[in-house]
Amino acid sequence: MTVSVMEQGWRIPALSPREIEVLTTWLRLDSKEEVGRQLYVAMGTINTHLLRIRAKYEMVGRPAPTKSALLARALQDGFLDLGAL
Repeated sequence: MTVSVMEQGWRIPALSPREIEVLTTWLRLDSKEEVGRQLYVAMGTINTHLLRIRAKYEMVGRPAPTKSALLARALQDGFLDLGAL
């Protein structure tokens, strides 16, 4: 897995395009059920993606155990901007 380093000195995990899509959709919506309906995937698939995303953040030393922490990471790393929320 490759990571990049931001000017702030932190490393960004190499999320796949699908992981980014699941993450940003989940951050914009109220529930995983809504994400599943919008992306046409099962709840288990969403949970698997989120577990992998959290593991990748943990691997680069930037844990994100909560939805709000993942929101902060997505904003910091440019996966999402405030206008998309």
